[in-house]
This record gives sequence, structure tokens and C-alpha cells, in this order.
Amino acid sequence: MSEKALWTVDAMAAAMRAGRGGALPASIEGISIDSRTLGAGDAFFAIAGDNRDGHDFVEAALGAGAGLAVVSSAKRDTLPADAPLLVVDDVLEGLRDLARAARARFAGKVIAVTGSVGKTSTKEALRLVLAREGETHASAASYNNHWGVPLSLARCPAQARFAVFELGMNHAGEIGPLSRMVQPDIAIITTIAPVHLEYFSSVEAIADAKAEIFEGLVEGGIAILNRDNAQFARLAGRARDMRVSRIVSFGEQADAEARMIKCVLQPDFSTVQAGILGNDVTYKLGAPGKHLVMNSLAVLAAAKLAGADLALSAIALADLQPASGRGTRIVLDVRGGRALLIDESYNANPVSMAAAIALLGQAEPGPRGRRIAVLGDMLELGEQSGALHRGLAGPIVDHAVDLVFCAGPGMRNLWEALPSNRRGGYADDSMALEPQVLDAVSGGDAIMIKGSFGSRMTPIVKALQRKFAPGAAMDAAQG
Repeated sequence: MSEKALWTVDAMAAAMRAGRGGALPASIEGISIDSRTLGAGDAFFAIAGDNRDGHDFVEAALGAGAGLAVVSSAKRDTLPADAPLLVVDDVLEGLRDLARAARARFAGKVIAVTGSVGKTSTKEALRLVLAREGETHASAASYNNHWGVPLSLARCPAQARFAVFELGMNHAGEIGPLSRMVQPDIAIITTIAPVHLEYFSSVEAIADAKAEIFEGLVEGGIAILNRDNAQFARLAGRARDMRVSRIVSFGEQADAEARMIKCVLQPDFSTVQAGILGNDVTYKLGAPGKHLVMNSLAVLAAAKLAGADLALSAIALADLQPASGRGTRIVLDVRGGRALLIDESYNANPVSMAAAIALLGQAEPGPRGRRIAVLGDMLELGEQSGALHRGLAGPIVDHAVDLVFCAGPGMRNLWEALPSNRRGGYADDSMALEPQVLDAVSGGDAIMIKGSFGSRMTPIVKALQRKFAPGAAMDAAQG
């Protein structure tokens, strides 16, 4: 087994109870479910999704350098007889079996993160700080669902010191099986908010679904909970019901064990004074926003509880950068000078939308510049959708947002609730709104774009980047 090898094929076959076909390599170097992005020597898992069946791409994957493919016995006869294959009854279940084997062989500390908001940024902050201590494995992107979690776990190197996994859901009963698979030593719930209300009867029901993360905690495991959240007592009660050994709280309240004492919010970063498990810590957070400050308390608590050096972890947070679509800052060359684009387009719910509006409020426009919010629908909010969209009008005024562009039927509620002098433009969808936004932007503006993934706000970000990329105006003039 080479130093780069992730799994020997013998170990994979045993974990998945797989049959063999073709000339198999001794080991594989990675795991992929996408034939377009796999690396040489990877194992390609031919998962059947809602729209595509991975078996249709097995030959392309092998042609691109995959060491082997994991396929269903029902599809074996559709593939070349000499193809290097591991054959299982169900490919996704085979991946889960391999994930369980990965957890069984892993001797490091495992941290699982869930919550209505802030899962990915918290996971990435943990990746950043723990990597200063030793080899750290973490979920790619937002791989937090029924296939993303087993894929991330199966990719975990046996020799890593730390592993961090993000667990997501939009229905009850989804997090429990993921937690039992991951078996975390430490479980973080960032916050509970009115998200996915289309599928839940109440915020309390959302809290109960998130509390499923305690189901997989190892004996002696620790729960880290947001004491400032209204659902703290409910979550703590659930944890105690499941015999969680220790509950650690974070927040601004005086009895939080990871407590924010003071923070100074700047347009591009924050400085924080905190008490973390009895230790006074002052640190700089490289990405802006109070929501990130609060979650950094949980990050530092988890890092210390996992055995990392608290001072080094705090220093590492100065290098934190927003993930793509979650507050990324982009400079645009526009009419009359430069503008700042804040890309929050990855997803949205009422809490993250309010945080993004606050972040825009921290931005400092240039001379004659304006704060502009470009907002798409927040989805899966059920009967409360109209009220929750209208409720954004208050934060927009409170944070001195000058102009608002709205896309979608949900955002129509906000549009009608806005003072007339703050109405920039409205359209039924993001495609129709795009030219209005492109025409409106001028020098000195700070523009924030956000909406649920399904509201498709990212294309507006891309259009602004194409039209106003630094140097684009000069190129057009020369052309």
C-alpha cells in the first residue's frame, strides 16, 4: 500500500462484501462519484441519483484514469467483461458500508456540526484551526446529506488526527442515521431557526430533528450548544435524555462556557475578546459578521476539547475567509469608479438573510456610493413565508440599506413592505431582475446578493463579474 493510498482493494471489498471483476489495482487513492472531476487512481462509485445513473458514466470514469468502479450487480452485464470492478447489491449502501469501516479504523477525534445556519462556515473554521495541530479531514463543500456524509467519511484517511463532518436535513429522521454513521466525539449545533418550515410544524420540531445528532455521540461524547438560542433548554434536555456526558454552551450570556465578552465588527474582519472554557482569549477573525463571531466560540471550544492548543487555534482564525457564495468579497470596475460585491448567493433563510443584511450594513460605501441589497426568495417556509419575507424590511432600515432589488413571489411581500425610497426594482425571477441590477450599479456602491439556492441568484453575481471585472472597461474601450 503506497503512502498516497486511501484504501487497499482487499479492505474495500471486505467492508462492502463486494464481488470482483477485471484486473483490480492493489489500492485506490481517492473516491469519486463524478466522472468529470475524479483523480487518477480513484474508485468511482456509480450511484444512481434522481436525474442520472452513475452506471452510464463508468466507462468514461475508467477512461479518465479511475483505478476501479463500484457497480451494482444488476448493471454488471451492461459493462465490459474485463473492466476493473467491485460489484455490490446497492452502490449507495456499499458506500455507507465503506464509511462505517472508515469510522471503525479511525483513531482520531471526530467533530460533527449541524444547525439551521452556519454549518459550512463552522466546519471550515474547524478545518482551518485543527490543521495547525495535525492532519485534518473535513467534508468537501456542503456534502451533508444521505450521500455526502458517507462519501466524506469514506474519504477519511486512517492516519488523520481530526475529522470534521457537516450533517444537514430538511426532514425529521435524516440526521440520526448520519450521526450514528459518523459517531462523533463532539457534536455542535450552531443555532435553531425557522428553516424548512414547509416540512415542520414548529421551530421546536426543527430543534428535535437537529437533536438527532446526539444519537451517534460516542460514550463520553460532548454536545456544544448555543446558549443564546431560544431552543437551548430543549436541546440540552434532549442531550441529557440521550445520556450525553457533557454539555458545553457558547454565546453572550454570562453563564456560557465559551462566552463572547466583547467584539468589534469591522467591514472586513472582527476582533473578539472571549472566555473559552476558563481561558481568556483575544483574537482576530479574518471574515466579517457577528454570526461568524458567535460560531467561532463553538469552534474554539471544540478545538480545545478535541485536544488542540487553544492559543494556536485562536491565532489561526485570523486566516478565516468566507466560503464561495457565503460572503465572498469581489471588487468591480463600474461606472464612476469601483464597487464592492458581497456574494451571499449560495442559500438563504430568515436568520442568514438578516445576518447578510447586517453584514451589508457594516460595509463602507465610497463617496456617493449606496448600500444595495439584491434579494431572491427564501424557500421552504410554508405558511409563514409572506410574514418572514415582510419581516426583512425592519433590518433593511435598521442597517441603512439604501436600495433593494427583489426577485420572486416571496420577495414581493418584502417589496410591498419597503419604504418607497428604498425600492430599487422588482421582477418575477432573478433572470428578469438581472438587467435592472446591472444598470443600477455605480462607483462607490456596496452590493450584497442573497437568496435560496432555488431562487438562482448566483447568475446575477456572475453577470456582474463578467461585465465589471477589473480591466473589462479598458478592454472594451480598446476593442
